[in-house]
Amino acid sequence: MRPVTLSYRLLILLVVTGVMLGPDSLCAAPRSGQVAPDFIVTTTSGQQVSLANYRGRVLVLDFFATWCQPCRASILHLVEMNRKYGQQGLNVLGMSADEDGERIVKAFADKNRITYPVALAGETTLTEYGVRSVPVMFVIDKRSRISEVFRGSTDEVARSTELLIKKLLAEK
Repeated sequence: MRPVTLSYRLLILLVVTGVMLGPDSLCAAPRSGQVAPDFIVTTTSGQQVSLANYRGRVLVLDFFATWCQPCRASILHLVEMNRKYGQQGLNVLGMSADEDGERIVKAFADKNRITYPVALAGETTLTEYGVRSVPVMFVIDKRSRISEVFRGSTDEVARSTELLIKKLLAEK
């Protein structure tokens, strides 16, 4: 039996480390400054949209779930932001992480008077954006780069989101 060499041990360590880190890296959320992952989703009104539809505009991707209480507070704020800044170039797209289907999400959107498009995110989009909990918002600039990621729903998140939206809308 041959003794295990140092290089062989190093190779085993690298393989094991790669296997252990692999799943996390597949679900890693994109970060500020990176180009936002592309997506194609169908809204509850039947319109197919992708990231390309929002190029040249500021986009807030709001990942939520109908059963999530903090998501509801976040949605109220986004409805107001959409009303306030929609004519200036802001778009909001609600991305439901629900697994119960479009009917539940559409009823939730109607009941909560969501005035922006809402779609089922789907497993691929959730994975691409590294969504592991909700609410989480990705604020995407006019060049399709992620400007900031906000997790949770607090007054501070609401203030920071609005300040960032105003800043991004002012950029050429």
